[in-house]
Amino acid sequence: MLVNQILSLKGDTAPNIVTIPSSATVEEAVKLLGEKRIGAIVVSDDGKKPVGILSERDIVRELSKQGASVLAAPISGLMTRKVSTCGTGEDAHAVLERMTEGRFRHLPVVDEDGNMLGLVSIGDAVSARLKELNAEKDALTGMIMGS
Repeated sequence: MLVNQILSLKGDTAPNIVTIPSSATVEEAVKLLGEKRIGAIVVSDDGKKPVGILSERDIVRELSKQGASVLAAPISGLMTRKVSTCGTGEDAHAVLERMTEGRFRHLPVVDEDGNMLGLVSIGDAVSARLKELNAEKDALTGMIMGS
């Protein structure tokens, strides 16, 4: 299954991507993560191109080091600046491998100009891969059974 199929299955498009500017505070990011019930947020100063990504893990890691004072800090100091992205033509297997090797769970989908088209989570990729495997199993079973 390709990334564009994953996005269409989940109804994810650029206007639905939750972003936050790099100037926002950690406290603002925490509130947004809680309100939206999500585990990571794309950092984008223009709402189109990702400049970073901030996860719950990033926040917890800094909370353990700095304590509650980190909440007043700008997220630009905590976010991962080297954002891994993918294109719509990549398959779920390749996306899963990249996430596993990089030890991250969210991957912005971008066009050739670097503008965000959607966001794929590891859960989205696993679900797509399971659907693919189930379809393959059904096809093989059908061939064996002669239908």
